[in-house]
Amino acid sequence: MKDKKDSNRKTSDNVLISLRKIIQAIDLNSKQLVKRVGLTGPQLVILQYIHTVNEISVGEVAKNVSLSQGTVTGILERMEKRGLVARYKSLQDKRRVIVRITEAGQTLLHNAPPVMQENFLGKFNTLENWEKTMILSALQRLVSMLDARSLNVEPFLSASPIEIETKKAAENYSSKT
Repeated sequence: MKDKKDSNRKTSDNVLISLRKIIQAIDLNSKQLVKRVGLTGPQLVILQYIHTVNEISVGEVAKNVSLSQGTVTGILERMEKRGLVARYKSLQDKRRVIVRITEAGQTLLHNAPPVMQENFLGKFNTLENWEKTMILSALQRLVSMLDARSLNVEPFLSASPIEIETKKAAENYSSKT
């Protein structure tokens, strides 16, 4: 009986170690991206998307990169301050804001590395369908076991939102003490 308990413990430890490695890999990649080009993963994805379509409304950007319009607006404001994008009101509908990439944004994109999810998807897409299904099933089971089903997340491998929330929580805690 003890051997089975030790075996289960070792397996659970290895699962937790694997989860930590995934989290650390995402965090390291995010930090390297910010250090190298000054953008987070979601910011880079938005800039890449705008580059592919030339000009687009903010709402359409949000829909096509699977982020909320408020999140995209905040990201675009920061990128506009850096001169990477330009925003202006639509001539046809003054309520719509159109965004386009600037020359500085194009230069940054040219020098930027691929985002982590591109590398992941390239490798994931080479797997057999049964392997993809097994990975998805195991991850969905882990999400359920961690009571994380209700979390609203986007398909970006980025640690930035967590860091921001952690910083906000720490600031709130400090202000209360």
